[in-house]
Amino acid sequence: MRVLMFGWEFPPHISGGLGTACYGLTKGLNLIGGVDILFVVPKAYGDEDQSRLSLIDAGDVVVSSRVVDYKGFFRRIHFTEVGSAIIPYTTPEEYEKLMSKNEPGKRYFVNTAFSGKLNFSGGYETNLFQEIGNYAAIASVLGVTYDFDIIHAHDWLTYPAGIAAKMVSGKPLVVHVHATEFDRSGGNVNPGVYDIEKTGMEFADKIIAVSNLTRNIIIERYGISPDKVVTVHNAVEPLENRELIKREKSINDKIVTFLGRVTMQKGPEYFIEAAHLVLHKMTDVRFVMAGSGDMLKHIIHRVSALRMGSKFHFTGFLKGEDVFQMYSLSDVYVMPSISEPFGISPLEAMQSNVPVIISRQSGVSEILEHAIKVDFWDIHAMADAIYGILRYNGLSSMLHKNVKEEVDNLKWENAASKVKEIYDSLL
Repeated sequence: MRVLMFGWEFPPHISGGLGTACYGLTKGLNLIGGVDILFVVPKAYGDEDQSRLSLIDAGDVVVSSRVVDYKGFFRRIHFTEVGSAIIPYTTPEEYEKLMSKNEPGKRYFVNTAFSGKLNFSGGYETNLFQEIGNYAAIASVLGVTYDFDIIHAHDWLTYPAGIAAKMVSGKPLVVHVHATEFDRSGGNVNPGVYDIEKTGMEFADKIIAVSNLTRNIIIERYGISPDKVVTVHNAVEPLENRELIKREKSINDKIVTFLGRVTMQKGPEYFIEAAHLVLHKMTDVRFVMAGSGDMLKHIIHRVSALRMGSKFHFTGFLKGEDVFQMYSLSDVYVMPSISEPFGISPLEAMQSNVPVIISRQSGVSEILEHAIKVDFWDIHAMADAIYGILRYNGLSSMLHKNVKEEVDNLKWENAASKVKEIYDSLL
């Protein structure tokens, strides 16, 4: 079985959990066997691990394209000329009509008059919608250039690419929902993003949700049939060379760590308020916020206003071994996310034998037994949990004893086996 898989980032060049999850799943599929993967990214850097897949740089693909307007999906989207076996159409009205039909097995596309390569930043800049459209153009070319059985698109950025590949090839489409606009926006939904997500879900033959929390959002907020949505929980990569990445503390204070994007979805402000409560009870503790994001300046000002500057540290964005070195210094890891579709970082902390406190509003809470769970808004419960782990050796020892064994059983090959079952059901 050959899978044409669309992602937006791939390790070591990542900005969050999406690239990490894609890497883990592709390795898992390779381990169980029977699946060859063509993995497409907007921009490749040359140092990605390609031992288990073939990586395609979208910027290296030559296309012929014209701009087509489609109200409610893209303001401007590039599509591609791909050959004589395709039904051509040229107007937005015809395009919308064909999109609404979504007839399985059909091949559609447009006449075009431009040739060349499209440039991609590979990031999340202000021209993101244009890059998504360009990426869909590349997908059209790949859809008729390569031989494959299944299309798999990760998150909303790649759904248009998955749709384009499906339209030109007639092959089944799986969309993998790692997060929704409701998670990212806190309810202030971007209608353009929502339309892309909903259209991708409607075009998909199957939808993979990373948690039951996400599955319920897909069904209730996007109006998708429950029969179409399957939950496959994420896992975590085995931690190799554990001893080599350990760091020794240069201080005697306990360390409590928040590691993630400093943005509303991740609840950094609740971490700050809980830290303030803990510091009223004990002084031999320091708090670390590892990450970057749009709320960082606000958080720094709040720490200053609470006069916690001497007890609070900001590391900036960490990746690779730096992440696990931070865990090795930590006595407690806290993930106070407001809405977390899954959350791989607690699993990574547990691999380093770090007790974790997670919000009940996270998908990972569905599968973890040996984690302390609190509501994200309950800063008193969060502070009590932090204090309890740091002060009571019995609680800390119990968590240390169990977290490593629990997380070692969460293997990517188990998640990959469920994904392969989905593939098989569509074939």
